Amino acid sequence: MDLLLILTYVALCTAIFKVFRIPLNKWTVPTAGLGGIVLLGTLIFSMNYNHPYSEISRAYFVTTPIVPAVTGIVTKVPAISNTPLKMGDVMFQIDPIPYENKLKSIEAQLTSAVDDQSRAKELMTRGAGRQRDLDLATAQVDILEANAATARYDLARTTVRSPGDGYVTQVTLRPGMMATSLPLRPVMIFVNNESSYFVGWFRQNSMLRLSVGSEAEVAFDGIPGTVFTGEVEAVMPVLAEGQVQASGNLLNPWTNRAPGRIPVVIKITDERYEAYRDMVPGGAYAQTAIYSEHLHHVAIMRKILLRMSAWMNYLYPFH
Repeated sequence: MDLLLILTYVALCTAIFKVFRIPLNKWTVPTAGLGGIVLLGTLIFSMNYNHPYSEISRAYFVTTPIVPAVTGIVTKVPAISNTPLKMGDVMFQIDPIPYENKLKSIEAQLTSAVDDQSRAKELMTRGAGRQRDLDLATAQVDILEANAATARYDLARTTVRSPGDGYVTQVTLRPGMMATSLPLRPVMIFVNNESSYFVGWFRQNSMLRLSVGSEAEVAFDGIPGTVFTGEVEAVMPVLAEGQVQASGNLLNPWTNRAPGRIPVVIKITDERYEAYRDMVPGGAYAQTAIYSEHLHHVAIMRKILLRMSAWMNYLYPFH
């Protein structure tokens, strides 16, 4: 953006020199150059600080990694990529036979254990049995009932269902593949049916000019020539570069030397955006500008430059 401003000044000076027939000599050229440095330096500093700009902005969306609760061979995959699903719809099926057999085995043992419990109670009633035998039989029944409940749970989980409204994308799971209940190996990615949120990443020297409610504008790379209005919804209070987790390592100033950028959530309020919403994919890239109440008259420069950048999105070599 600064380059665009410099080029605009150079073009303006060139036009002035030609229109007014100003000679190019050791006085006029340095004067124009020095004047440009002072003028543009002041304007760029005022604009960048009071009306910050981020060339790194993105639409984020929430996904749910699908990991089966049980392990087995996949037999069916009814889910289709990018096709809407309702909560409870079947996404894929794991071979239930091993879990059905396990449940039958436990139920058979449970039937026998119940019979043993009944006989122990009858012997106690007649005074020919021991309380310990009844207690052991009752405990065995309780254990088998718990095992049967677990087996039913595992059997039900061989049918993997949608955790909510949304869709699965890039489905590569196929019948015959092994699906394992390892949290680090999801077999599908489920995209929740909820609005994405837009985040602009701003430099830290603009921190004092980032406030909730400020006017903002967004220019998506994929929608050339269009700038959408919005407002700052939230300024996130933490940066990823500063997070600390429990470990055996002490903090070291050399492990993360990057200053990091401040994530700012932008709410797009422009009514025109509704016509483009379905065309903007999750993860879409954009440029963002925020206009503070300070030196508001300088904001016109930022708005012009953002629109010039939006028109440059038509030129593929620049991306």
